[in-house]
Amino acid sequence: MQTALIPDLETKCPLDDWDRSGTVVPLRPYAAGGTRATLMVLTGASAGQLVTVDGAAVLIGRAADANLIVDEAGVSSHHARVGCTAEGGFYVQDLESENGTFVGSQRIDVASLSEGDRIQLGPHLRMRFAMLDATEESLYRRLYESSVRDPLTQVFNRRYLAERLVAEIAHARRTKEEVAILMADLDRLKQVNDRFGHLAGDRALCLVASCLLGVIRVEDVLARYGGDEFVILARETDRAEATLLAERIRRAIETLPMGAAGGQRVRMTMSVGVASLLEVEPTDEPALALLALADERMYRAKRSRENGQFFAPTS
Repeated sequence: MQTALIPDLETKCPLDDWDRSGTVVPLRPYAAGGTRATLMVLTGASAGQLVTVDGAAVLIGRAADANLIVDEAGVSSHHARVGCTAEGGFYVQDLESENGTFVGSQRIDVASLSEGDRIQLGPHLRMRFAMLDATEESLYRRLYESSVRDPLTQVFNRRYLAERLVAEIAHARRTKEEVAILMADLDRLKQVNDRFGHLAGDRALCLVASCLLGVIRVEDVLARYGGDEFVILARETDRAEATLLAERIRRAIETLPMGAAGGQRVRMTMSVGVASLLEVEPTDEPALALLALADERMYRAKRSRENGQFFAPTS
Protein backbone atom coordinates (compact mmCIF):
# COMPACT_ATOMS: atom_id res chain seq x y z
CA MET A 1 0.00 0.00 0.00
CA GLN A 2 1.26 3.50 -0.78
CA THR A 3 2.04 5.83 2.06
CA ALA A 4 0.24 8.68 0.28
CA LEU A 5 -3.05 6.89 0.83
CA ILE A 6 -2.73 6.87 4.62
CA PRO A 7 -5.19 9.28 6.27
CA ASP A 8 -3.79 11.89 8.62
CA LEU A 9 -3.88 10.33 12.08
CA GLU A 10 -4.56 13.67 13.68
CA THR A 11 -7.59 14.53 11.57
CA LYS A 12 -11.19 14.11 12.66
CA CYS A 13 -12.20 10.48 12.88
CA PRO A 14 -14.26 9.27 9.89
CA LEU A 15 -16.63 7.49 12.27
CA ASP A 16 -17.69 10.17 14.73
CA ASP A 17 -21.38 9.34 14.37
CA TRP A 18 -21.75 6.05 12.51
CA ASP A 19 -21.71 2.37 13.34
CA ARG A 20 -20.58 -0.31 10.88
CA SER A 21 -24.07 -0.46 9.30
CA GLY A 22 -24.17 3.31 8.77
CA THR A 23 -26.64 4.07 11.55
CA VAL A 24 -26.20 6.86 14.11
CA VAL A 25 -25.42 5.29 17.49
CA PRO A 26 -24.80 6.62 20.99
CA LEU A 27 -21.12 6.53 21.88
CA ARG A 28 -19.97 5.17 25.20
CA PRO A 29 -17.88 7.70 27.18
CA TYR A 30 -14.14 7.10 27.05
CA ALA A 31 -12.64 5.52 30.18
CA ALA A 32 -16.03 5.01 31.75
CA GLY A 33 -15.70 3.38 35.15
CA GLY A 34 -11.94 3.91 35.26
CA THR A 35 -11.23 1.60 32.34
CA ARG A 36 -9.00 2.13 29.30
CA ALA A 37 -9.40 0.92 25.74
CA THR A 38 -6.87 -1.75 24.75
CA LEU A 39 -5.92 -3.99 21.86
CA MET A 40 -4.52 -7.45 22.61
CA VAL A 41 -2.76 -9.42 19.88
CA LEU A 42 -4.12 -12.97 19.88
CA THR A 43 -2.04 -14.69 17.17
CA GLY A 44 1.47 -14.67 15.73
CA ALA A 45 4.86 -13.85 17.23
CA SER A 46 3.41 -10.96 19.28
CA ALA A 47 0.53 -12.97 20.79
CA GLY A 48 -0.30 -11.55 24.21
CA GLN A 49 1.05 -8.06 23.51
CA LEU A 50 -1.23 -5.33 24.83
CA VAL A 51 -1.48 -1.80 23.44
CA THR A 52 -3.46 1.04 24.98
CA VAL A 53 -5.67 3.13 22.68
CA ASP A 54 -5.14 6.48 24.33
CA GLY A 55 -4.88 9.89 22.66
CA ALA A 56 -3.60 9.58 19.09
CA ALA A 57 -4.83 6.71 16.94
CA VAL A 58 -2.85 3.45 16.98
CA LEU A 59 -1.36 2.70 13.54
CA ILE A 60 -0.99 -1.05 12.93
CA GLY A 61 1.20 -2.67 10.29
CA ARG A 62 4.61 -3.98 9.30
CA ALA A 63 6.29 -0.60 8.83
CA ALA A 64 8.83 0.69 11.32
CA ASP A 65 6.75 3.83 11.98
CA ALA A 66 3.68 1.86 13.07
CA ASN A 67 2.61 2.15 16.71
CA LEU A 68 1.91 -1.58 16.78
CA ILE A 69 4.42 -3.38 14.55
CA VAL A 70 3.20 -6.80 13.47
CA ASP A 71 5.39 -8.42 10.83
CA GLU A 72 2.93 -11.14 9.88
CA ALA A 73 2.11 -12.68 6.51
CA GLY A 74 -0.77 -10.88 4.84
CA VAL A 75 -0.42 -7.67 6.87
CA SER A 76 0.33 -4.48 4.92
CA SER A 77 2.99 -1.96 5.86
CA HIS A 78 0.25 0.40 7.07
CA HIS A 79 -2.76 -1.84 7.44
CA ALA A 80 -5.27 -0.27 9.84
CA ARG A 81 -5.70 2.22 12.64
CA VAL A 82 -7.72 2.15 15.84
CA GLY A 83 -8.66 5.37 17.59
CA CYS A 84 -11.08 7.35 19.71
CA THR A 85 -13.77 9.65 18.34
CA ALA A 86 -14.37 13.18 19.62
CA GLU A 87 -17.33 11.90 21.67
CA GLY A 88 -15.35 9.09 23.26
CA GLY A 89 -16.31 6.08 21.14
CA PHE A 90 -13.80 3.87 19.36
CA TYR A 91 -13.33 2.83 15.76
CA VAL A 92 -11.15 0.75 13.46
CA GLN A 93 -10.33 1.90 9.95
CA ASP A 94 -8.78 -0.09 7.12
CA LEU A 95 -6.01 1.85 5.35
CA GLU A 96 -6.66 0.38 1.92
CA SER A 97 -4.76 -2.76 2.87
CA GLU A 98 -4.20 -5.52 0.36
CA ASN A 99 -5.89 -8.28 2.37
CA GLY A 100 -8.52 -6.32 4.26
CA THR A 101 -9.59 -5.60 7.82
CA PHE A 102 -12.43 -7.49 9.48
CA VAL A 103 -14.56 -7.01 12.59
CA GLY A 104 -15.94 -10.40 13.38
CA SER A 105 -16.59 -11.97 9.97
CA GLN A 106 -17.42 -8.68 8.21
CA ARG A 107 -14.86 -6.90 6.05
CA ILE A 108 -14.95 -3.18 6.81
CA ASP A 109 -13.64 0.16 5.62
CA VAL A 110 -14.39 1.83 8.95
CA ALA A 111 -16.43 0.49 11.86
CA SER A 112 -17.27 1.32 15.43
CA LEU A 113 -15.85 -0.96 18.13
CA SER A 114 -17.62 -2.49 21.10
CA GLU A 115 -16.32 -4.37 24.12
CA GLY A 116 -14.87 -7.75 23.13
CA ASP A 117 -14.86 -7.18 19.36
CA ARG A 118 -12.42 -9.36 17.43
CA ILE A 119 -10.42 -7.56 14.74
CA GLN A 120 -8.65 -9.47 11.98
CA LEU A 121 -5.96 -8.05 9.73
CA GLY A 122 -5.41 -10.10 6.60
CA PRO A 123 -5.84 -13.87 6.68
CA HIS A 124 -4.19 -14.67 10.02
CA LEU A 125 -3.61 -11.84 12.49
CA ARG A 126 -6.34 -11.47 15.11
CA MET A 127 -6.73 -8.97 17.94
CA ARG A 128 -9.30 -8.27 20.65
CA PHE A 129 -10.63 -4.85 21.60
CA ALA A 130 -11.46 -4.56 25.30
CA MET A 131 -11.94 -2.04 28.08
CA LEU A 132 -9.68 -2.95 30.99
CA ASP A 133 -9.24 -1.47 34.45
CA ALA A 134 -5.74 -0.80 35.81
CA THR A 135 -5.48 -4.16 37.60
CA GLU A 136 -6.45 -6.18 34.53
CA GLU A 137 -4.17 -4.17 32.26
CA SER A 138 -1.21 -4.63 34.61
CA LEU A 139 -1.87 -8.36 34.87
CA TYR A 140 -2.02 -8.88 31.11
CA ARG A 141 1.17 -6.91 30.61
CA ARG A 142 2.99 -8.97 33.27
CA LEU A 143 1.76 -12.21 31.73
CA TYR A 144 3.02 -11.15 28.31
CA GLU A 145 6.41 -10.12 29.64
CA SER A 146 6.80 -13.40 31.54
CA SER A 147 5.99 -15.33 28.36
CA VAL A 148 8.71 -13.67 26.26
CA ARG A 149 11.44 -12.83 28.82
CA ASP A 150 14.13 -14.91 30.47
CA PRO A 151 13.36 -14.72 34.21
CA LEU A 152 17.00 -14.24 35.26
CA THR A 153 18.46 -11.78 32.76
CA GLN A 154 15.18 -10.21 31.54
CA VAL A 155 16.29 -10.38 27.91
CA PHE A 156 14.07 -12.27 25.46
CA ASN A 157 13.78 -16.03 25.77
CA ARG A 158 14.40 -18.78 23.25
CA ARG A 159 10.73 -19.17 22.34
CA TYR A 160 10.38 -15.49 21.43
CA LEU A 161 13.61 -15.61 19.44
CA ALA A 162 12.39 -18.57 17.38
CA GLU A 163 9.14 -16.80 16.45
CA ARG A 164 10.83 -13.47 15.79
CA LEU A 165 13.53 -15.07 13.64
CA VAL A 166 10.95 -16.62 11.33
CA ALA A 167 9.25 -13.23 10.93
CA GLU A 168 12.55 -11.40 10.32
CA ILE A 169 13.64 -13.90 7.67
CA ALA A 170 10.31 -13.48 5.89
CA HIS A 171 10.73 -9.69 6.07
CA ALA A 172 14.30 -9.87 4.74
CA ARG A 173 13.25 -12.00 1.79
CA ARG A 174 10.33 -9.72 0.93
CA THR A 175 12.47 -6.59 1.03
CA LYS A 176 15.65 -8.15 -0.43
CA GLU A 177 17.55 -7.16 2.69
CA GLU A 178 19.90 -9.08 4.96
CA VAL A 179 19.59 -10.47 8.47
CA ALA A 180 22.37 -11.92 10.61
CA ILE A 181 22.62 -14.13 13.69
CA LEU A 182 25.36 -13.88 16.31
CA MET A 183 25.72 -16.85 18.65
CA ALA A 184 27.68 -15.78 21.74
CA ASP A 185 28.89 -18.12 24.49
CA LEU A 186 30.25 -16.93 27.83
CA ASP A 187 33.55 -18.73 28.41
CA ARG A 188 34.30 -20.63 31.61
CA LEU A 189 31.10 -19.79 33.45
CA LYS A 190 31.29 -23.23 35.08
CA GLN A 191 34.57 -22.29 36.75
CA VAL A 192 32.92 -19.16 38.18
CA ASN A 193 30.06 -21.26 39.55
CA ASP A 194 32.44 -23.85 41.01
CA ARG A 195 34.75 -21.30 42.62
CA PHE A 196 32.37 -18.58 43.78
CA GLY A 197 28.94 -20.23 43.76
CA HIS A 198 25.93 -20.12 41.48
CA LEU A 199 24.81 -16.72 42.76
CA ALA A 200 28.06 -15.27 41.41
CA GLY A 201 27.43 -17.05 38.10
CA ASP A 202 23.91 -15.65 37.93
CA ARG A 203 25.21 -12.16 38.62
CA ALA A 204 27.78 -12.58 35.83
CA LEU A 205 25.04 -13.59 33.38
CA CYS A 206 22.97 -10.53 34.31
CA LEU A 207 25.94 -8.19 33.94
CA VAL A 208 26.80 -9.70 30.56
CA ALA A 209 23.19 -9.37 29.36
CA SER A 210 23.16 -5.72 30.42
CA CYS A 211 26.47 -5.12 28.64
CA LEU A 212 25.21 -6.74 25.43
CA LEU A 213 22.10 -4.56 25.47
CA GLY A 214 24.39 -1.54 25.61
CA VAL A 215 26.37 -2.67 22.55
CA ILE A 216 23.60 -3.73 20.16
CA ARG A 217 21.11 -1.43 18.42
CA VAL A 218 17.58 -0.79 19.62
CA GLU A 219 16.14 -2.71 16.66
CA ASP A 220 18.30 -5.79 17.33
CA VAL A 221 16.93 -8.67 19.41
CA LEU A 222 18.92 -10.16 22.30
CA ALA A 223 17.80 -13.51 23.67
CA ARG A 224 19.19 -15.99 26.16
CA TYR A 225 19.48 -19.20 24.18
CA GLY A 226 20.78 -21.58 26.81
CA GLY A 227 22.64 -21.64 30.11
CA ASP A 228 25.52 -19.37 29.10
CA GLU A 229 24.61 -18.73 25.46
CA PHE A 230 23.07 -15.59 24.03
CA VAL A 231 21.82 -14.92 20.50
CA ILE A 232 21.67 -11.53 18.80
CA LEU A 233 19.31 -11.16 15.85
CA ALA A 234 20.60 -8.24 13.77
CA ARG A 235 18.10 -6.85 11.26
CA GLU A 236 19.27 -5.37 7.94
CA THR A 237 22.82 -6.44 8.76
CA ASP A 238 25.17 -8.26 6.41
CA ARG A 239 27.98 -10.56 7.44
CA ALA A 240 30.66 -7.87 7.36
CA GLU A 241 28.64 -5.59 9.62
CA ALA A 242 27.78 -8.50 11.92
CA THR A 243 31.48 -9.39 12.17
CA LEU A 244 32.27 -5.87 13.38
CA LEU A 245 29.43 -6.10 15.90
CA ALA A 246 30.78 -9.43 17.14
CA GLU A 247 34.20 -7.93 17.73
CA ARG A 248 32.68 -5.01 19.67
CA ILE A 249 30.79 -7.52 21.79
CA ARG A 250 33.90 -9.60 22.45
CA ARG A 251 35.92 -6.55 23.51
CA ALA A 252 33.11 -5.18 25.69
CA ILE A 253 32.82 -8.45 27.63
CA GLU A 254 36.60 -8.80 27.90
CA THR A 255 36.84 -5.42 29.64
CA LEU A 256 33.67 -5.75 31.72
CA PRO A 257 34.53 -5.29 35.40
CA MET A 258 33.04 -8.03 37.57
CA GLY A 259 33.55 -8.59 41.27
CA ALA A 260 33.21 -11.87 43.17
CA ALA A 261 33.25 -13.02 46.78
CA GLY A 262 35.95 -11.59 49.01
CA GLY A 263 36.60 -8.65 46.73
CA GLN A 264 38.15 -10.82 44.05
CA ARG A 265 37.89 -9.80 40.42
CA VAL A 266 36.57 -12.08 37.70
CA ARG A 267 37.58 -11.65 34.08
CA MET A 268 35.11 -13.06 31.57
CA THR A 269 35.50 -13.61 27.84
CA MET A 270 33.00 -14.47 25.14
CA SER A 271 33.25 -16.52 21.94
CA VAL A 272 31.07 -15.42 19.03
CA GLY A 273 30.00 -17.02 15.76
CA VAL A 274 28.27 -15.18 12.93
CA ALA A 275 25.98 -16.34 10.12
CA SER A 276 24.02 -14.32 7.58
CA LEU A 277 20.93 -15.20 5.58
CA LEU A 278 22.74 -15.04 2.23
CA GLU A 279 24.97 -17.91 3.36
CA VAL A 280 21.98 -20.24 3.82
CA GLU A 281 20.76 -22.27 0.88
CA PRO A 282 17.21 -21.33 -0.21
CA THR A 283 16.16 -24.98 0.14
CA ASP A 284 17.21 -25.10 3.80
CA GLU A 285 14.95 -24.42 6.76
CA PRO A 286 16.42 -20.88 7.05
CA ALA A 287 15.94 -20.24 10.77
CA LEU A 288 17.41 -23.58 11.82
CA ALA A 289 20.19 -23.31 9.25
CA LEU A 290 21.17 -19.82 10.43
CA LEU A 291 21.31 -20.89 14.07
CA ALA A 292 23.23 -24.07 13.26
CA LEU A 293 25.82 -22.21 11.18
CA ALA A 294 26.33 -19.52 13.83
CA ASP A 295 26.56 -22.22 16.53
CA GLU A 296 29.18 -24.20 14.59
CA ARG A 297 31.28 -21.07 14.08
CA MET A 298 30.95 -20.12 17.73
CA TYR A 299 32.38 -23.50 18.80
CA ARG A 300 35.15 -23.12 16.23
CA ALA A 301 36.00 -19.75 17.78
CA LYS A 302 35.97 -21.30 21.25
CA ARG A 303 38.34 -24.10 20.20
CA SER A 304 40.73 -21.76 18.37
CA ARG A 305 42.25 -20.39 21.58
CA GLU A 306 42.19 -21.62 25.15
CA ASN A 307 40.71 -18.43 26.57
CA GLY A 308 37.96 -18.33 23.96
CA GLN A 309 38.74 -14.77 22.93
CA PHE A 310 39.31 -15.43 19.27
CA PHE A 311 36.45 -14.70 16.88
CA ALA A 312 36.55 -16.61 13.60
CA PRO A 313 33.42 -16.32 11.44
CA THR A 314 35.08 -17.57 8.26
CA SER A 315 34.36 -21.01 6.85
